[in-house]
This record gives sequence, structure tokens and C-alpha cells, in this order.
Amino acid sequence: MNTTASSPVSLPSSEGGDALIELQAVTKIYGQGQAQFQALRGVDLRIHAGDFVAVMGPSGSGKSTAMNILGCLDNPTTGAYLFRGLHVERFSRDQRALLRRHYLGFVFQGFNLLSRTTALENVELPLLYRGDPRTTRHIRAREALDAVGLRQWEKHTPAELSGGQQQRVAIARAIVTDPTILLADEPTGNLDSQRSHEIMDLLVALNRDRGITVLMVTHEPDMAHYAKRVVHFLDGRVDVEHYNGETP
Repeated sequence: MNTTASSPVSLPSSEGGDALIELQAVTKIYGQGQAQFQALRGVDLRIHAGDFVAVMGPSGSGKSTAMNILGCLDNPTTGAYLFRGLHVERFSRDQRALLRRHYLGFVFQGFNLLSRTTALENVELPLLYRGDPRTTRHIRAREALDAVGLRQWEKHTPAELSGGQQQRVAIARAIVTDPTILLADEPTGNLDSQRSHEIMDLLVALNRDRGITVLMVTHEPDMAHYAKRVVHFLDGRVDVEHYNGETP
């Protein structure tokens, strides 16, 4: 895997019925001795290209830990994390950073926008970190804002935007690198009902029209209903999963 930050990362394509990403018997243990806590207890999970998967479960069930591992923000204690057949748990820190930078997009509950910069500048940030030239950053950031319906708001700061608009800017920032996978952690958690459904409609459109694989953590059953598949975590394990329209 290429370790030069400004160069594209070349990974093999997912072929046939192979999963795009997969967790195999993954465990995660924090602490030692009496303070030891096992967050994951042998998780098996397969996500295929084009999936839209909602991950649900009570607090402490392990869903956020699993998402952190899939987002290359943490490593499993044991088990394997495969991305297009490559063992991510064996990657160096720099290699995991490159995987995040070129293949993963992130959307958070709290938006995580820089308060003193414009919508356009916020969306450009992943391209800036990647080393893309200024002209390229501007063009792609405007295209991303246009994709979420906010091109006319590019010069506005977060304080001048509604909560729903701020989350749209955050989604534009997540898709500006044309990611393979979008990881969304409670993307509607800070929004009212109307704005929540607008954001979910946008995620569905990105999944359908752009083929972006979406993996979303949510506590809300009505938001999970937008996904194609729902995976329920309980006590550090995958408890049950089903396709929407089926009985859980």
C-alpha cells in the first residue's frame, strides 16, 4: 500500500460475492486487570458494496466500538478487519490514515464544522489534508455543496446556517473525496423530525445514485427504516440482523 500522503491509494477491487468490508471474530478489550472491559466479544459482520446498513443497540452494546474499528480509528484486540480482502488490522498507522483519507467519509452527530470558516472552506478540508491543489479543492467542494443543495450557501459560516444545513455541509465534506464508504454516527441526533427525514432522504440518494456504501449508527427505529439492512448489537456481539420489510 502506498504510504505517500499525496498519492492515490491503490487497492484491489471487490469482486463477485466478496464483501467490501468484513469483521471476522473481532474482539476489543480496554484496560487491564480489574479495570478490564471487553467491548466486543467476537463480532462477525459483512458489508457489501452498495449496502445501506443501520447499526442499532443500547448504550454499551459495542456498536460505536465496531464503527471506530471500521473507520480505522481503532484496532481490534483480536480477529480480522478486511477491506477488499486486505487485512487492515495489519496496516501501519500511516496506512490506516491513507485508507481513511481516500476511501472513507465520516458524518457525526455534532456536525464538527469549524465555526469561523465558510461552508466552502469546511468542505475543502479533507482535500487540503490530502494535498490537492487549491483550484481542484474549490471545484470539488462546490460540486459537493451542489450535491447536497447548498451551493448558494458556500460563503456562509456555520452560525449562519440551520442545524439541517450544517449537517448537509458535513455530508458534503464527507463526500468531497468521493469515498467508497460513508460512516454516519447518529447523523440525525441533533435535528428535529423534519430535518432528520431530509438528511435521511439525502443519504438514501447518495447510496442509490452514487453507489456509496452507507453504514449508520442510530438509536431511532424510524431512521433505521431508511436502510436496506439493520444490524442489532447486544453485549458486544451481533444479536440479530434483518432486511427492512422482514420481521426482526
